[in-house]
Amino acid sequence: MAESGGNEKMMGALAYFLGPVTGIIMLLTEKKNAFIRFHAMQSTVVFGAFIVLYVILGIIPVLGWIIALILSPILTLVSFILWLMLMWKAYNGEKYKLPYFGDLAERQLIKLK
Repeated sequence: MAESGGNEKMMGALAYFLGPVTGIIMLLTEKKNAFIRFHAMQSTVVFGAFIVLYVILGIIPVLGWIIALILSPILTLVSFILWLMLMWKAYNGEKYKLPYFGDLAERQLIKLK
């Protein structure tokens, strides 16, 4: 799918655009390019974890809601900054691995082969 370096960088950045949605789409459509597949998997894992955390906090009665009320603005800001940073790193051709999530993404890619 991605032939040139510029296209590879753009596709890596786009893997983060809609979080796990674009990550999964890229994983399904890009079968060969390791750079794009890494960023797609990292996007899926990282932003999927944010979604799961929001859902869990929303499900837990009272205490979860209170925690969510306090943490939601912080989590939203962190996820937004992370989203921008990861897109920027991928667009600049860097295979930036987040602590824990980068290794997890690589392990998941190995399992997909």
